[in-house]
Amino acid sequence: MAPSGPYRLVTVNTAPERAKKLIGRVVEDVKETYTLHHVANASTIEQVRNTVEENRPDLLFTASMWTPEEAAQIVAIAKEVIPTLRTYSLPQGLQVEKGPDAVVDYIEEHLGEILGAN
Repeated sequence: MAPSGPYRLVTVNTAPERAKKLIGRVVEDVKETYTLHHVANASTIEQVRNTVEENRPDLLFTASMWTPEEAAQIVAIAKEVIPTLRTYSLPQGLQVEKGPDAVVDYIEEHLGEILGAN
């Protein structure tokens, strides 16, 4: 069966290179099931609106450095641009507490739920 997608992904992460590296691992790991394209990263909350407007993603992930309040603000801004945007906020502190492998595993474990698959 062909992979589901393609899905355009924007991340919101103050460390763009780390976001690119970790999402690159996810893309590779799930390529048999999903086709993901990491199209952009917003490094600040202020960049979210323009990044979403310019890239028109299907998915937006907020990284674990954001507080729940900041993540909610990011999601609200993004959904003002694309109301149907699928979003996912990683738990605050996941990267710091458990490392990059935990971030990759966490995304992969929840990706089907995020994309509405069973």
